[in-house]
Amino acid sequence: MQPKFSLMARLLIVALVLPIIAACGAAPAAPEVIQETVVVTAEPQIVVATPEPGETSTADAVAEAEADTEQPAAEGTLPYTTPHPILSDVRVRQAIAHCTNRLELIESVYPYLSPEQQEGLLMDTFLTNDHWAFPTDGAGLTLYPFDPERGDELLTDAGWASNGAGEPRTNGDGESLSLKFLSTDAQFRQTWAAVMEQQLLENCGIQIIRTHAPGSFVFGQNSGLSRRDFELGAFAWVGDADPKGRTLYACDQIPLPTNNWEGQNYMGWCNERASQAIIAANNAIDRDVRAEQYIIVQEEFTRDMVSLPLFNRLGVAAASTRIENFRPDPTEYVFANAYEWQLTDDGDTVVVAMTQEPETLFTLVNPQATAVNITYLLGAAAATSYSYDYQPLGLTQLPTLDNGGAVLNEIEVSAGDIVWDTSGAAVELAPGVEIQTAAGETITYESGPVPMNQLIVTFEHVEGITWEDGEPRKQADYELGNRISCDETSGAVTYTVCQSQEDVEFLSDTSYRITYLPGALWSLYSVFSIGVYPAHQVLADGRNLADVPASEWATLEEVAERPLSDGPYRVVSWEKGQRMILEANPNFYLGEVPIKNLIIEFIPNATQAVAQLLTGAIDVIPNQDLSGPEIETVIQAAEEGQIQAEVIPSPTWEHVDFNLNIR
Repeated sequence: MQPKFSLMARLLIVALVLPIIAACGAAPAAPEVIQETVVVTAEPQIVVATPEPGETSTADAVAEAEADTEQPAAEGTLPYTTPHPILSDVRVRQAIAHCTNRLELIESVYPYLSPEQQEGLLMDTFLTNDHWAFPTDGAGLTLYPFDPERGDELLTDAGWASNGAGEPRTNGDGESLSLKFLSTDAQFRQTWAAVMEQQLLENCGIQIIRTHAPGSFVFGQNSGLSRRDFELGAFAWVGDADPKGRTLYACDQIPLPTNNWEGQNYMGWCNERASQAIIAANNAIDRDVRAEQYIIVQEEFTRDMVSLPLFNRLGVAAASTRIENFRPDPTEYVFANAYEWQLTDDGDTVVVAMTQEPETLFTLVNPQATAVNITYLLGAAAATSYSYDYQPLGLTQLPTLDNGGAVLNEIEVSAGDIVWDTSGAAVELAPGVEIQTAAGETITYESGPVPMNQLIVTFEHVEGITWEDGEPRKQADYELGNRISCDETSGAVTYTVCQSQEDVEFLSDTSYRITYLPGALWSLYSVFSIGVYPAHQVLADGRNLADVPASEWATLEEVAERPLSDGPYRVVSWEKGQRMILEANPNFYLGEVPIKNLIIEFIPNATQAVAQLLTGAIDVIPNQDLSGPEIETVIQAAEEGQIQAEVIPSPTWEHVDFNLNIR
């Protein structure tokens, strides 16, 4: 049985719950305070780096770190609408960008990469330069090469006078150019942040006071980023094939006390042109239109310099030189093409090391990356997502407006009809409801008929997809998949797509048609296919899978541990805490797979996994399982020809947000 975690669900989880990977932040500092790094190791205890002679005491630093970083609002203003006295000046923000040598930051954490590989990790916007929504050759963007002289010009023009190399600048009131920097306590981020701290002070006279706190504070619901309790905030976002971004960059997504801190626009950035474009990009379904809108957002994003993109995190996947057709990718899992792997020595077994073991293979309720990767071995995926784009696999095509697989009809809606409003909810149309008209205009409904767009998408799966027991996929399997994913007792992480559907019509054993509510215009409609389960399967307790209530599925061994496969492999055994053994599915629809046995060893220590790779005990380590100092060993071994390793820019990217407002 293919675990019911379709590409639709996987993409939607990312789209609706954009994961934060890590973060950094800053402690407040009065102009006269000597620079000192504060490392918060656990609340409420705070450990401070030992001061050098002449520096503030530990007690003073602790008090400084625990002090309220928010300043009183100007009279007559709302909280967090008062311009920051330093960062509200775009010249200062642009100077910080020019004074940061990002290649040195990369070198500090990835010294073993070649200059070309280091340069390949640089980013200029919130998208990689090979993304379909990135402007050709960077046209229209404001770029920030390392240029301290330009930084000096900008700061001088902004009224910050130089006091000599290595000294903080001051303004006409004698105040120092000093900013608080907040981040997580991860050693990786402490390393590059220390280099950035030195660069800014020595190159341009910008002092930053670093605080490295636990992620529970930085990403807490009542602290750190979500409450905009920072000046410079360093953390990472995860990118993918679809840029999304409305919650990050729209004006109505600025967390404020008045909106109960909703939104992820932690900078407080409100650029109307960018805001309208990011909303339009997320409400359009034509890729060319979306790309045009995303280019507008990137133009304004770089011009205003509200967030400084630093670099992509490094991704490395490693494998034995015996393996052919090994295809790691930034936006796709290693197992996506495991059915194509071959061994040069005609062997029939591959051993894979994974540093994390999934809690369950029922990824509908627990979408761990490790489990999602394994589902490619057990399920006939509808599509893949290589190189920031999508490709049909189990589908005959990705249905689009251009190829006729999808249609967009203009219909009239009136009071009482169920529509999809601009907040992303199914509601009964009534006065006061905000909707998007067929012309793309956002209005507040008053009365009478209004034209809206309705999206209809038809999916056609390839013929011949068969379960491991020889039973072909049937219409009942898709009906069961749709029912379970939309049953709110199943425990699924999201039901949003289900809630946006007006109707699902099953046409045959391989096709179905989804009609969305008026106004539900999913940009990823062409990959929002329905998952599938074997409706015919009889469980060990004698029940038929199709008859088991959705609320019980998470506890079923046949769902959580031994799902029936329609992919290239099937589960033989799962020894928890040790390994999972799989063998080739004799009924795989793409034919016989070259490698007959695939063993996944769960080895929590990545260094140990690499050591076994070098001895030949392990054949593959996915890029999701290599992230620490062991990467250097892998790259060196690959350069010496012991193994093969693919160095890829991860979609996870480090950046520094500038908070434009104070309380």
